[in-house]
Amino acid sequence: MGEFDLIERYFKRPAHKAVLGVGDDCALLMPSPGMQLAVSSDMLVEGRHFVSTVDPARLGHKALAVNLSDLAACGAEPMAFTLALSLPRVDETWLAGFSSGLLRLADAHGCELVGGDTTQGPLNICITVMGEVPPGDALLRHNAQVGDDIYISGTVGDARLALEVFRGTQSLDAAGLEQARLRMEQPTPRVALGLALRAVANAAIDISDGLLGDLGHILKRSGVGAQIDTHWLQTASSFGNGQAAGITPLLAALPWNKRLEFALAGGDDYELCFTAPVNQREMVHAAAWESDTPVTRIGRITEAHGLVLLDPQGQPITRRFASFDHFA
Repeated sequence: MGEFDLIERYFKRPAHKAVLGVGDDCALLMPSPGMQLAVSSDMLVEGRHFVSTVDPARLGHKALAVNLSDLAACGAEPMAFTLALSLPRVDETWLAGFSSGLLRLADAHGCELVGGDTTQGPLNICITVMGEVPPGDALLRHNAQVGDDIYISGTVGDARLALEVFRGTQSLDAAGLEQARLRMEQPTPRVALGLALRAVANAAIDISDGLLGDLGHILKRSGVGAQIDTHWLQTASSFGNGQAAGITPLLAALPWNKRLEFALAGGDDYELCFTAPVNQREMVHAAAWESDTPVTRIGRITEAHGLVLLDPQGQPITRRFASFDHFA
């Protein structure tokens, strides 16, 4: 099968939102009148971002999910995406699974595949996603205010737990490993929550490299500090619909030091970390209910620069946590 047959069979679909989709030198997009275009790119490399044994449908899902997570953090509604795909060889079974996972998530969020490129080489997936947001409504990293509450969506740490099982440093039974592996290989982009937080949150970021490291980007861009409490790491809590909030029972079963490391610096969570004024607490919880997404308040923004981490008794934790670094 040649390059163009591959595109035709697995990736070409009729355009509904785009003026022109796959098949020409460029796609043509028409954002809604008065809207700003939000654009983000993410690359996934075999051996660096995913293991070779990953199910191709889950990999297709994750490849788009990590990009949609960026749109969610910006409060942008998905429109379209492009896919650049490098393949060692044409494997039709793999392509069928990958494209089904990718396009299933795309359909769920009304995000059209409008172009891209394919070539032969090491397995490498690069997606550029586009969304739209009203002027002035985008959630950005530089607007955290002193006194803001700090929140996270969903749960953190399970993806790192799964990675450590693969590395042989942790063990889980089959059911536990599948639960943790799902969090690593098939994350849920919090698009609905991001949209609901417009005009509620002051700043936001998606958690990809580790909670503390990614929160640090907000602190640096906003010129503020933070105090993070860790009482929410003592036990697994639940949202009103039964979803876990903060951490899952899997993580709650780990020793305290591992719990801290995996939740605060694990990475690959693709949850949102955001700040909002204290007087918006009811609106934050309303946004959580509207989007069917658990949220947990984990700290507050401070005037003093730096990040202070407190144990459940309110004492400073002096241990340092290193988030994921692509070049470390």
